[in-house]
Amino acid sequence: MSKYILPVFIFAVIIAAFIKKVPVYDNFVKGSKESISLILSIFPYICAVLIAVELFSLSGLNAYLAKIMSPLLGALGIPDELCELLIIRPLSGNGSLAILEDIYKKYGADAYISRCASVIVGASETVFYVGTVYFSTTKVKKLRYAIPISLIACYIGAIVACLLCRIM
Repeated sequence: MSKYILPVFIFAVIIAAFIKKVPVYDNFVKGSKESISLILSIFPYICAVLIAVELFSLSGLNAYLAKIMSPLLGALGIPDELCELLIIRPLSGNGSLAILEDIYKKYGADAYISRCASVIVGASETVFYVGTVYFSTTKVKKLRYAIPISLIACYIGAIVACLLCRIM
């Protein structure tokens, strides 16, 4: 059933546009033209974030930070094996999925650590990537508290996720 939802939705939008006498093809082409300028304006910001994430990982700084943070996170109920995931998740979605896959291979999908990692990845966001895309399109230059509050919310969510996985 789910494979028919998107085609039915597209068909319904086209029918509604014809009924309202909206030039469907012309509006589609106009939107495509606007998307190219949007992509060109966002690209330098996304490129900078991706390069920074790659340098962060290749330098070994993420493993070093994970080692430093593990006692604190362990006291909060987060297993040491998830420290690197918590560092990478706000930076890179693909990087966090790679770490999640390694956790599954090492501990199995039903282990406590794997369940915690799954909830963390599924319930958190790549804060810096989303912030880059959002702030580059809105031309906001003063980020103030947006990124720190997003990171705090991400880490509080991870602590609560691990607590709930332990209880359940």
